[in-house]
Amino acid sequence: MKSADRLYELLPAVYRQRDAGQGYPLQALLRVITEQVNVVEDDIRQLYANWFIETCEDWVAPYIGDLIGYRPVHEAGEPGDPRLPAGRALDKVLVPRRDVANTIRDRRRKGSLTLLEQLAADASGWPARAVEFYPRLAWFQHLDHLHLNRGRTVDLRHTEALERIGGAFDTCAHTVDIRRATSATSPGRYNISSAGLFVWRLKSYSVTRCRALCLDRSPHCYTFSILGNDAPLYIRPQREDEPTHIADEINIPGPIRRRAFDAAITKYYGSGKSVQLWLGSLDKPIPPENVTIADLSGWRYQAEAGKVAIDPVRGRIAFPQGHSQKKHVWVSYQYGFSADLGGGEYPRTLSQPVDAKIIRVSGLDALRTALLPWQENEPTQEQPRSAVVEITDSDVYDLPINLSLQKGCSLKLRAANGTRPTLRLLDWSVDLPDALSVRGAQGSRFTLDGLLVTGRGVLVSGPEMNPDGGNQTPSLEDLCDVTFRHCTLVPGWTLDCDCEPCSADEASIRLANTTARVKIDHCILGSIKVELDQAAEEPLRLEISDSIWDATSNERHALSSDRGQLAYTCLTVARCTVFGKVLTHEIALAENSIFNGEVCVARRQTGCVRFCYVPVESRTPRRYECQPDLVRAAVRENFPTDTATASDLIERDAELIRESERVEPEFNSIRYGTPTYAQLSATCAPEIARGAHDESEMGAFHDLFQPQRAANLRARLDEYTPAGMDTGIIYAT
Repeated sequence: MKSADRLYELLPAVYRQRDAGQGYPLQALLRVITEQVNVVEDDIRQLYANWFIETCEDWVAPYIGDLIGYRPVHEAGEPGDPRLPAGRALDKVLVPRRDVANTIRDRRRKGSLTLLEQLAADASGWPARAVEFYPRLAWFQHLDHLHLNRGRTVDLRHTEALERIGGAFDTCAHTVDIRRATSATSPGRYNISSAGLFVWRLKSYSVTRCRALCLDRSPHCYTFSILGNDAPLYIRPQREDEPTHIADEINIPGPIRRRAFDAAITKYYGSGKSVQLWLGSLDKPIPPENVTIADLSGWRYQAEAGKVAIDPVRGRIAFPQGHSQKKHVWVSYQYGFSADLGGGEYPRTLSQPVDAKIIRVSGLDALRTALLPWQENEPTQEQPRSAVVEITDSDVYDLPINLSLQKGCSLKLRAANGTRPTLRLLDWSVDLPDALSVRGAQGSRFTLDGLLVTGRGVLVSGPEMNPDGGNQTPSLEDLCDVTFRHCTLVPGWTLDCDCEPCSADEASIRLANTTARVKIDHCILGSIKVELDQAAEEPLRLEISDSIWDATSNERHALSSDRGQLAYTCLTVARCTVFGKVLTHEIALAENSIFNGEVCVARRQTGCVRFCYVPVESRTPRRYECQPDLVRAAVRENFPTDTATASDLIERDAELIRESERVEPEFNSIRYGTPTYAQLSATCAPEIARGAHDESEMGAFHDLFQPQRAANLRARLDEYTPAGMDTGIIYAT
């Protein structure tokens, strides 16, 4: 940090003394001059840094690329506005800095198989494994010229090879596939001139030293997931040592296979590896020699004495029958997901007011003590004007939380970076719902950041209802705003082993008689219920961005009143995937989102829905560039009504139905807890996969810019693949 008085300090002491006697007018003048000098020096320093691709600003990278003949891919879309954060994020994908930096080196390595893997990392950021399909062709070999590294015919006794069939690590021989590997409609694989680049779009996320969940029916059976669902364990990728090395299973963020784990336990199990277990104390982990790999489907397997069985496919743990119930089981593992969304240990930006009091806690008792000034049922204590309670571990916290904020106070309950604490809400009271409840006086603010909430939902309530039975309207003595950021409010409260919600009809957030503005950002949540009478002066403001909003079914209500009617809310939705019906008073703006359920808006005169998918039967404000409106309009243009016959009208109606069904979003999974949750399928219509305003995909994963990454990678493969060869992109996840 440069001193504001660095020019003033260069003056002789006699002038500074004289200036002090006059009230420091010279110092004030030189501070203004110093500020401008700093601006000029920083600009000169940045101009020098812009000469190099490693240190230049993002907007300079395309110009450096142009000097060496690097050409951006126009199919990937037009550049964004560098003055906006969204435009800068898009430009980083359209012109990857690493791809520009390695252009000359890659041209010298053209034709090598390892270059294809490097291109995937540089152009798209996806981990990849390059496979040449020619050695996997089945052919008769001459006995005098054997090729032992070629694919072999299937041996039914070789179970390891059978597991790998069809994947990136397939070692079996295949018959010739005459389709081209680069075909857009029906890509092929095994041919003389074909190669494949298997890419992994899912990421591997960590959970560190969290308690495992003991199943009620058996005290020796546990799940890695604290929610109790089956969750496949993922590999923590290990860095490749040599640039000429072709990626192995341990180098990619894929699911762990049982046989691979069993064959090399020390590669996957241990400190800094993919999996580790502790029993009782965190000081001494269970050694690898005491770990066995088993299929725990149906919990039929009986672990041997002194051993612990792990099923990486289902994410289950089994101890011997005599396992002590007095010892906690701690686990560290990796799970798969598409993006930095919901509660997780991924890095995120943390912020707080300058005068905020930060209270760091670890352990149940410490959290209970830290929240005492805000607990509603505790004696009144002095509340800091601004406070942050930060949880510094990934433990499970099961305690009743009923917060009440005083006038003008703010409280942020957040997870520290690198942790994912779990708030497990239980049945503490027989006659109360036991939600995480928050209420506050005028000007108070509450933020929940980086946590996983299961067992119950969150209740945000305003003042008590009017006792006279009249209109139940909130007063000014209420929370100012409530923010949920990078949180997971489990849809359906809890999950069973198949990731089915246990309480599918229950809401994740209930807003009762409050005027607080509710902001939801980068979250996974269930339905929202609003208990607010329409006699209120203004509708409740609800803003949701970059989130998965899941009512567990498109027939259930994602947003409605407590009576299942229109919620008196003014809704803003940006880059969200919504499962369920949305019933709201008003939509101020909805953009780049997917509404899988019906949308019903009472006030259609204001607001806009743009670049979204909205079901045909929906009632919304004016729509712009939405689906299926665009494809239906194209069909109507082909069948003008003024010249259409009866048969033409029948054909038009059938075509309208076909086109509407064609562009319906398709997902690899619609159940929270699965790795591919809310991920668009590869067969999804391009109108959805590239339907956003910047030609990215609609929905919660818009900011991944996956269509742009794929277009960049295809262009680089065409540029660097040798003549006569075809290299196709195959999505492993």
